[in-house]
Amino acid sequence: MSNENIFREIDEELRTDRMRALWRRLAPFVIGGAIAIVALVAINEGWSWYTNSQSAAASEELYSAFDAAEAGELDAAQDQLDALAADGSGGYPVLAEFRKAALLAEEGDTAAAVSAYDGLANTQSNPRLRELAFLLAANILVDSGTLADVEARIGTLATPDSPMRRVAGELLGLAQYKAGEYAAAQESFETVLNDPLAQSGIRNRMAYYLAQMLAEGVVAQDAPVEAEATATDSEPVAEPAAE
Repeated sequence: MSNENIFREIDEELRTDRMRALWRRLAPFVIGGAIAIVALVAINEGWSWYTNSQSAAASEELYSAFDAAEAGELDAAQDQLDALAADGSGGYPVLAEFRKAALLAEEGDTAAAVSAYDGLANTQSNPRLRELAFLLAANILVDSGTLADVEARIGTLATPDSPMRRVAGELLGLAQYKAGEYAAAQESFETVLNDPLAQSGIRNRMAYYLAQMLAEGVVAQDAPVEAEATATDSEPVAEPAAE
């Protein structure tokens, strides 16, 4: 065997020994990292399965409560909603709280319903949910409260930069009409009527309110009532609260 071959074999043996030594040093870290990756994937998949199963269960509980309420079993629906609000996952507890407030209104306990909506509005971080709670409370107070009660909840929502301005303007106008503030009610209804983003349904309701006020003689003759809007529109039209 030539010297060159001997040196080559020795060099190969040395490289092999060095690789073995390096592997012995790094093997625990490589294997540990692989195990950690597998564990993280397993945990993530397990958590996804768990949250999905929890959400599915919460969804079934919510619809079960809805069915009970529609069947007139209000006590059973209330119990199911209480349980879901306490133990539900995701956004279902908030939906349960909204439905609980609606049940109170359906049972005729308007004060408790308004209090429940106010509580939701004051605890929600989502601005749209907070505004929805205030609108629902104001909707009850149009009939059962005062103009000041309605204004306290939706006065800031009837401004031009609010996405809820049309619904808020309608409720505010109804409360003003009920309180005898006819000029203010006319202005509220006209603001919604002239909103270029208002859909035909709400525009027809505004025109109906203005036509009704014109017929009663509580607004000026030049109230801008749209000719095509009538009380017999295909969409159900709510009459002013005072009537």
